Amino acid sequence: MEDKNLGVETLNEAVLNRLGYMLDNLECGWKQLAKAVAEQPQFCYSDKELTDCSLKVLSPHGSPGRYLLALLADRGCTLAFLLQCLKKIEHREAVGFLNTHVMGQIDITMQPQSQRAPEGSPVVLSCRAVGPVELTYQWFKGKDEVPGVNGPELVLNPVSAAQQGAYICRISSGDKYVFSNWAHVRLVRSGGANAGSSSGYFPSSTSGLNIIQQPRPQALMEGDTLYLECAVQANPPPKFQWYLNKQPMPNCTRSILKIPCITTADRGIYSCKIYNLYHEAWSDQVQVNIGPGSFSDDSWEAPKVGASDAGPRQMGECCATDKVALLIGNMNYLHHQQLRAPMADVHELTNLLRQLDFKVVSLLNLNWQEMHSAVTEFLLLLDRGVYGLLYFAGHGYENYGNSFMVPIDAPASYTFKHCLWVQDVLQRMQARQTGLNVFLLDMCRKRNPNDESIPQPGPLRVTANIVFGYATCVDAEAFEVNKDDLSNGIFMSFLKKRLMEPEKVSVILDKVAEDMGRCEITRGRQALELRSNLSERRALTDSIQAPACQVAASTRNLQWAIAHVIPESRCLQFECGVKVQLGFAAEFSNIMIIYTRILETPKDILTCSAQLSDFTEGPEVDLKHSNQESLLEAGSLLLSMDDLLSLEQPQLFTRISALQRLKKELSFTVCLHYKYTNLDEELLEEQRVSVGKPLVSKLNLHEPRPSHTSSSELQMSSIMESSSFSESFRANLSDLSPSSIGSASTSWSYYQGSMESPTFSSLKNEPEETICPEFLESEEPPSIKSLPSTSSQELPFKFSNLPNSL
Repeated sequence: MEDKNLGVETLNEAVLNRLGYMLDNLECGWKQLAKAVAEQPQFCYSDKELTDCSLKVLSPHGSPGRYLLALLADRGCTLAFLLQCLKKIEHREAVGFLNTHVMGQIDITMQPQSQRAPEGSPVVLSCRAVGPVELTYQWFKGKDEVPGVNGPELVLNPVSAAQQGAYICRISSGDKYVFSNWAHVRLVRSGGANAGSSSGYFPSSTSGLNIIQQPRPQALMEGDTLYLECAVQANPPPKFQWYLNKQPMPNCTRSILKIPCITTADRGIYSCKIYNLYHEAWSDQVQVNIGPGSFSDDSWEAPKVGASDAGPRQMGECCATDKVALLIGNMNYLHHQQLRAPMADVHELTNLLRQLDFKVVSLLNLNWQEMHSAVTEFLLLLDRGVYGLLYFAGHGYENYGNSFMVPIDAPASYTFKHCLWVQDVLQRMQARQTGLNVFLLDMCRKRNPNDESIPQPGPLRVTANIVFGYATCVDAEAFEVNKDDLSNGIFMSFLKKRLMEPEKVSVILDKVAEDMGRCEITRGRQALELRSNLSERRALTDSIQAPACQVAASTRNLQWAIAHVIPESRCLQFECGVKVQLGFAAEFSNIMIIYTRILETPKDILTCSAQLSDFTEGPEVDLKHSNQESLLEAGSLLLSMDDLLSLEQPQLFTRISALQRLKKELSFTVCLHYKYTNLDEELLEEQRVSVGKPLVSKLNLHEPRPSHTSSSELQMSSIMESSSFSESFRANLSDLSPSSIGSASTSWSYYQGSMESPTFSSLKNEPEETICPEFLESEEPPSIKSLPSTSSQELPFKFSNLPNSL
């Protein structure tokens, strides 16, 4: 197999398994390969697909590396591109194996170097290659083979005048062969001139030690492999000693310095001392920067030694042990103004945070109990050094410096007892010793006249890692644009443009504030407010460094995965001979789509359809929008057909929301309606199906949690004993098949409340939130947090191309 244009799918199973085994390691494995192949957009895999890779280790013979190769094969990855990426991550074993057993190619890794030496001294020419196991070496002087030499080194000891000339090495395997570069050997007379005629093959210097390749500056991330090389021409053969910050490095005495799995302790200035019996030289001093992210942008360059502070793209000085986000969007309030923006806002933010390697739990329309339980479970995902981000979009208020998030079931005259207290959440986050605490609050901050109490939070620690980003300033409202069903809030409209920049979090929010200040729509009406005591240059783009306790990290990964399990697709066989596929897809952590598709139909059946009914109590199912022929008709405004797994002709869709209220296993009836060709009567067959507790329903958010959790209770041991997670680990761990992890929060939908919301004019004692008359240009009743649709043209609202994969 010599054609590099062949695809990975052409590899046989034995080769794929072997390559997968080589990639199953932390230092230089499948994760690094996934980052390398992502340079090509078609190989940029979602969080769900990478999570599927990780969870392969839960199977007895599972291989994350093998699974990634299968993903590459599915998308038409060529062997040439795979080989290129393996070389980029410096996986030499895999490169050699691929060249040897697949590509049939011999690749020279070390070329012989031209040398000059005094007569009588030893000269060694070296040539090394990777390829088939049966490599043989032949050395030639001009056209004549050097007899008795069949290895990668040619030793001329002592070298004589007759041995001057040009040498070349032939490496072969069977009928395949390659030639090395020519290497010239010259003698140096006592006067320092070359024996024979002058030649341009060597440097003009007459020194017996010449550096022909200097080490280069590096910009790496923690966990990468540091590779520095100093190539030298010298006679007698040279010795090497590497230095870090002018201190000798023990056991680093080769021309190549390789440090796997580097940390920030390896950051500094490197140099190499080269010496032999007669000479000594030093390489260039090079700076090695080790930060939280790999900088693939060609415009980024490592700073020179002695240069000034790095710019924004060089800032990576911090790392997270993990990154976790809880996003809550409340829209369908039972006693207050309905909102539109939270659905699209949470969708936008989820997609962006997932690209930054955040574990995102995204929930729509939570009542008081569910919000408290969700925060408690969120805290269990935090630990020392973890970046925690809490985003809330919905109604809110602020009294005396205390901010409160309003659940959907808050009464008309609510107080802090009916809401979630932001400062209390912060105090509990600090108890987890997090590396960064970010609060993004997209809500109004008007004072609540019904709430005159001043709750006192416990003492906050001086951690210098807190950032508050308020969508509006104190005693002001936050607005959303009344454009269509996919309205964005003003805050998210500007935030999404800046969030992916590799800047300090507070700098990002400062830029958002400046952008809002330049916009005619928001000027004088809504202004972002930033509160921060962040002393380090921590950014949401910081990379994740594995913590010292791998058990805690693995536990946290499984905890998050458990809340995102979706049922596996299944086929139902009916007595009439019809076969129906039952499939599942996640929109949010608490919203799921169920679809039915007819796979097989006997010839004598004219028409048939599979519809769902009789759902378990708890979750919300809008019967008017169930069993619809399109996702849009089923109420899914953001999920598209491309988000579902290669459905050829999907038939009927049903959308289930509020899965957090599911108290027992989700079950429903599949009703098959069909007609025979020779009968007018429609027949019916039914099958009852149970699919367990999908997505966030496993966490039992409807159950009360302790109102306050002490730091000791929040240790990792308590995670394993919590009611929801202990159930997940002990009873449902078998559900964590890779195919069952859903793309929760890739898209968002409505909470279908069973109670009719009163009109805005009928609300009693609600915190006053006014809209200036000039904002309103239609005769429709005004909605809180809204701007006229005619003024929204300055803001981009295009959702057709939103990334919907994890």
